[in-house]
Amino acid sequence: MDAYKKAGVDINAGYKLVNEIKSLSKNTELGAFGGMFPLALGDYREPVLVSGTDGVGTKLLIAIQAGLNETVGIDLVAMCVNDILAQGAKPLFFLDYLGVGHLDPDQAKHIVAGVVKGVSEAGAKLIGGETAEMPDMYTNGHYDLAGFAVGIADQSQLLKKTDLSEGDVLLGLASNGLHSNGFSLVRDILFKQHDYKLTDQLPGLDRDLKHELLRPTRIYVKSVLPLVEQGFIASIAHITGGGLPENVARILPENLAAEFNTNTWPMPAIMTELQKLGQLSFDDMKHTFNLGLGMVLAVHPENVAQVKEALVKSGETVYQVGRLVSGFKEVLIRKD
Repeated sequence: MDAYKKAGVDINAGYKLVNEIKSLSKNTELGAFGGMFPLALGDYREPVLVSGTDGVGTKLLIAIQAGLNETVGIDLVAMCVNDILAQGAKPLFFLDYLGVGHLDPDQAKHIVAGVVKGVSEAGAKLIGGETAEMPDMYTNGHYDLAGFAVGIADQSQLLKKTDLSEGDVLLGLASNGLHSNGFSLVRDILFKQHDYKLTDQLPGLDRDLKHELLRPTRIYVKSVLPLVEQGFIASIAHITGGGLPENVARILPENLAAEFNTNTWPMPAIMTELQKLGQLSFDDMKHTFNLGLGMVLAVHPENVAQVKEALVKSGETVYQVGRLVSGFKEVLIRKD
């Protein structure tokens, strides 16, 4: 092991991290060759497993530079479980992958603490993962994250395009700022086009850039899943890379279009400032950022009042942002 340590890999640090993760997650089975999850099918008649995988992207570079690594663990979980929720499924378990140059136990502990927090927010369980120490792959304290989640739904509960109708109402759930998309453009505008520091505070913001940019992605499972299970939601779009145009288009059948009115919800201040600083067109904005909506729900008109009330009680900020109209899978975003 001394020879391996001289080559840049500290096995003992890895063992110690596994034990710390066991403590954080309260899962003593971590560290086995495979993660185990007892699958109690209960009332599921035609159970379908739904899986998702994702990463955090170049937001990680902000976390590394700021020395604030916990919230990206929440982002990692959110990107996966929100996708599973968008299918109409309940997240069951999660696994993470952490690739590092040299294992910094304190940094890794903060990352995994965020993962554990995110998994808890999603009502799921962390059952395993991998930490790979690769000194010739990552340098300067850099690391990469990937996450993998599995959920379950009844076949009949899965959200389908055929359940959508003209006149269905689009409800937008407020995002927590940028979430985890568009950070290559964000970094270009703030730190290359302009010489901002992470300790700077932009006009209209209530915190410095490092805390603003590292706001964690919202996890919508606990507020939205009960409404899915009760049959009140017709479809869901998780607004990630590609913004409203690409993600809402994914849920539309061939004969419908989605019509949004941007006057019905506020765009976060960070996005307004980025648009000014980068001289971005609205087309750039809508294809890069979530514009303030982390998730869009399609709801039949008769269920709108009940759904809005339930979401507000669950702590969500909800906007009635548009409707489905006759069309050909277009996403129309009006500004009047």
